[in-house]
Amino acid sequence: MSVAGGLEVDEPAADLGVAAAVASSVRNRPLPPRTAFFGEVGLGGEVRSTGHAALRIKEAAQMGFTRVILPSRSVPSDAAGIELVGVDTLDKALERAFGN
Repeated sequence: MSVAGGLEVDEPAADLGVAAAVASSVRNRPLPPRTAFFGEVGLGGEVRSTGHAALRIKEAAQMGFTRVILPSRSVPSDAAGIELVGVDTLDKALERAFGN
C-alpha cells in the first residue's frame, strides 16, 4: 500500500486498519473515535493474527485509544482499561466498527 506523501506501509498488521479506512470512505461514515485496528486480512476476508498483540494493545492504550478491533486469536486475557473486540472476518470487523 502507498499513502499520500510517499509513505509506504508494508506491515501486515496494518491491513485491517487500511480496510476499515477504505470502508469508511466508501460508506461516507467516519470510524468510531478512539478505536484502533490491527490484523492481517486474507484474500477471503479472514482476519489473521499478527505478532506482538499485547504490545500493540498497550501502545494503543498509551496513545489514548479506548477500543481495539483485532483478530480473535490475538485477544489476550490480561488487557485492563481497554475494550478488545476479537473478530474472525473483515465483515465482522466492519459490523463491529460501524454498529450495523
